[in-house]
Amino acid sequence: MKKQILILVAAVLLSTVVSAQKYAFVDTDYILSNIPAFNQAQTELDELSKEYEKEINQQFAQLDELYKAYQAEKILLTEDMRAKREEEIIEKERAAKALQNKRFGVDGDLFKKRQELIQPIQDQVFDAVKEIAEDGSYAFVFDKANQSAIMFADERYNKSDNVLKTLGITPGTK
Repeated sequence: MKKQILILVAAVLLSTVVSAQKYAFVDTDYILSNIPAFNQAQTELDELSKEYEKEINQQFAQLDELYKAYQAEKILLTEDMRAKREEEIIEKERAAKALQNKRFGVDGDLFKKRQELIQPIQDQVFDAVKEIAEDGSYAFVFDKANQSAIMFADERYNKSDNVLKTLGITPGTK
């Protein structure tokens, strides 16, 4: 009997503690779209991506021309010449794929540039969210951007504008 009463008291105390927790949410897409430095960095990354894509497309176009020329001349070439040309085509294809991986791969140039430009901004946003969470005694701050699991959020708990203000940015300006 004592054990059941103790469990009941513990459950009541725990439910009181849980219900006393405060929650808030932010929309990082909204926050980032209002940060001029983020928009500039995104524009720079888009331009760099187009430049890399153009460079890679040129290599693949050269490879395609080389292959077409080989196909047209194939019947006129000796066995040694065919093998040499095929090896040349294979090597150019490897080089083009290596360049593609170097530019767009997991640790590629574009990824590194994104880390260099975007990461400091994301860190500032995180620090501002953390500051607001600590100042407001929020137990949890959710992000409703992208594929979040928040089905409904009352706007009075949206602290996105507070994050922008903490970053020194007037909400609603781009």
